[in-house]
Amino acid sequence: MDINEILKGVDCACGKHHTCPIEKIYVEKGAISHLSELCKDYKSILLVADENTYGAAGEKTENALDGKKITRVIFSGKTVLIPDEKAIEEVEKQTQGQELIVGIGSGVIQDLCKYVSHFNGIPYMVVATAPSMDGYASSGAAMILKGMKETVPAGLPKAIVADTEVLCNAPMEMIKAGFGDIIGKYSALNDWRLSQIVNGEYFCDYIYNTTYEMIEKTLKTAKGLLTRDEESVGAVTEALMIVGIMMSFATNSRPASGSEHHLSHFFEITGIVKNEPYFAHGIDVFYSTYVTAQIREKLVKSTFPSSQFTQNREEYEGDIRSVYGSVADGCIKLQDKVGNYKKDRARVYNSNEKKIKEILSEMPSAEEIKAMLSLVELDIDEFYKLYGNEKIDSAIKYAKDLKDRYTVLWMNYDLFGGTL
Repeated sequence: MDINEILKGVDCACGKHHTCPIEKIYVEKGAISHLSELCKDYKSILLVADENTYGAAGEKTENALDGKKITRVIFSGKTVLIPDEKAIEEVEKQTQGQELIVGIGSGVIQDLCKYVSHFNGIPYMVVATAPSMDGYASSGAAMILKGMKETVPAGLPKAIVADTEVLCNAPMEMIKAGFGDIIGKYSALNDWRLSQIVNGEYFCDYIYNTTYEMIEKTLKTAKGLLTRDEESVGAVTEALMIVGIMMSFATNSRPASGSEHHLSHFFEITGIVKNEPYFAHGIDVFYSTYVTAQIREKLVKSTFPSSQFTQNREEYEGDIRSVYGSVADGCIKLQDKVGNYKKDRARVYNSNEKKIKEILSEMPSAEEIKAMLSLVELDIDEFYKLYGNEKIDSAIKYAKDLKDRYTVLWMNYDLFGGTL
């Protein structure tokens, strides 16, 4: 599958013309050298990195940009960089007179550059340093604003360069995270199919099938990833890029982010708020996919009740404040705006019970997901050791409140109060 051919767009059977305005994506050995040509029309360039990502690819990037006026924003590599208002300010202070932003990094760095680029009208490019997530080619910037995890509609990079020599030397945790982020699409795609039935949501077979193909492709790379095989790392990176393009085609993250991401966001946000540890994003997504498979299996085996679960407002607000602390007000405000708690979906569930169970059954089982975890030497027991059953149970019930998107977490709450 030629990634740059996909970039040209698709006249789709769903009735839409899918487009992605990224000009070029290079995933190959020595890809950073393409920056010389890509940046030939720019004189003043702002480089954004942290100490670790700059160490991985900073020298190669600057060599490719020889002769340019370069300004640097290099964040500390000793602490976790959070893409919040403080980090935004640090970058925006250096944007005066800049013609181009070049981010050197993966998730947080590219989200930060994407956000600043969009709101300051400066184009950006990305030098990927880890095959860790699918956001490189997506149009959403995953930010933490006012304490809330928020996907902000933003622009796309003009180009992405992913040098496989650099990617192979990424921390193994980040390589496993990229594998996990792709496996999580089993859950995200299933949520999309579910919402099509329950809510009549727009659905596209081309985007669905292409994303599913990337999952199948990625599963074949597991053994090579553990040995840092360059071809395997490159294949996962391409899969992540293509899934990002599919998000751009869909004009939202629906093909790639569902209940498994909501659970991972729960662990991240509560970890930040309560100063508790959490896994790298893609690894959390992978573990959370196991949990969503358990939820689906429970729903398939259950008889749907005729009436919907209800929770009084006082009890709900008390639970949310206990779980989310300082960001609880944001969650409550979001759900009041969306009105999910006011929607009675019991009739839809009951009238479509057979079809819904067929869709839920398309997701791999929890045992199959556990086997996929073992392919890259991840153990589900480590997930339970870090978070504990109580926190995981809270995530199953209230991770849904972080987002406005319908997923199987809402169905499980509507029918069974969010218990597993």
